[in-house]
Amino acid sequence: ARGYSSAAKEITVRDALNSALDEEMSADPSVFLMGEEVGEYQGAYKITKGLLDKYGPDRVLDTPITEAGFTGIGVGAAYQGLRPVIEFMTFNFSMQAIDHIINSAAKSNYMSAGQINVPIVFRGPNGAAAGVGAQHSQCYAAWFAHVPGLKVLAPYSSEDARGLLKAAIRDPDPVVFLENELLYGESFPVSDEVLDSSFALPIGKAKIEREGKDVTITAFSKMVGYALQAAEILSKEGISAEVINLRSIRPLDRAAINASVRKTNRLVTLEEGFPQHGVGAEIWFSFSPHHTHINKLV
Repeated sequence: ARGYSSAAKEITVRDALNSALDEEMSADPSVFLMGEEVGEYQGAYKITKGLLDKYGPDRVLDTPITEAGFTGIGVGAAYQGLRPVIEFMTFNFSMQAIDHIINSAAKSNYMSAGQINVPIVFRGPNGAAAGVGAQHSQCYAAWFAHVPGLKVLAPYSSEDARGLLKAAIRDPDPVVFLENELLYGESFPVSDEVLDSSFALPIGKAKIEREGKDVTITAFSKMVGYALQAAEILSKEGISAEVINLRSIRPLDRAAINASVRKTNRLVTLEEGFPQHGVGAEIWFSFSPHHTHINKLV
């Protein structure tokens, strides 16, 4: 019971991302893509398939292997009113460009007293994947959510991927868009509304994937699937679990979490990042001073 509305068909997360990029590039000539192998090779995970042929090399730019270089170029383009979408082959490589992401993109709006917007999206696969080492398995949700000036999104379903990426591209501020390699090939039902070119999801709003009354489980990205599986198992034990798909890590939908926990009186947080100073720790901090009625948090 994922709660999707009047599903018309199923599409993969990969196709949802591809169609979102295509439609936003078609609607706004200031949107362009840049990254390693996004053009001729059509992306390491084929998210940019067909876009070079449709929009040409001026808007789909293959770059050298220099994350610091092309991220800096992207931030500079955003300063001038363009809307770059920067692809990292894996978000682990964003560490090579973190100075531009934080010190250039995230801080400019504050440092200029609101006069400079930086409409740029940093996207790519985040978290653990199959057969990769520790250096390619990190979750960056909490890392980037720590930074004022960044918005951090983490889609789970095809609806999330399509609606959140469109919202990120349209946003006037820098957005870190954390995908998951293991979700690219998964299919999810989508409604006609989701497939409409005008569709976008609001940034900062969570989604109740499954309603329940005994315990709240918060999760994001691939962990939402595990939370739904856990809720199904718990239901056989007579425990009704409410599953919240956070969608947005920064800003965090504290109101939705608060409303759910007031109902269930129990909270479990689920993420694949490091537990100390993590997303779950931030959620707990939201409750600890004011909500001593919570029975348990994991």
